[in-house]
Amino acid sequence: MAKSANVNVRMVPEVKNEAEAILKEIGLAPSAAIELFYRQIILKRGLPFSVVLPEPSPDVENLSKEALLDLLREGIGDLDVGRSEEASAVFARLLDQR
Repeated sequence: MAKSANVNVRMVPEVKNEAEAILKEIGLAPSAAIELFYRQIILKRGLPFSVVLPEPSPDVENLSKEALLDLLREGIGDLDVGRSEEASAVFARLLDQR
């Protein structure tokens, strides 16, 4: 089928550039990605992913003493079972994602 329809979209340039850089890395043209997105909308009869607000992070300044201690205990428990990472590794990964 010949492609003859156009889609014009205005968006934040940084979002466009970052997304297109990722698409380039995986070898997918932006137009192909948009068509893929539209095809998934048709197949799923809606958005092909969940659209929800993220869970709010705890407001540490307004936590009760006991709630703060619970969070600290949870963090210590993560350390005890190896669910932790060196801060330098986290920051390096964050910088690589920019």
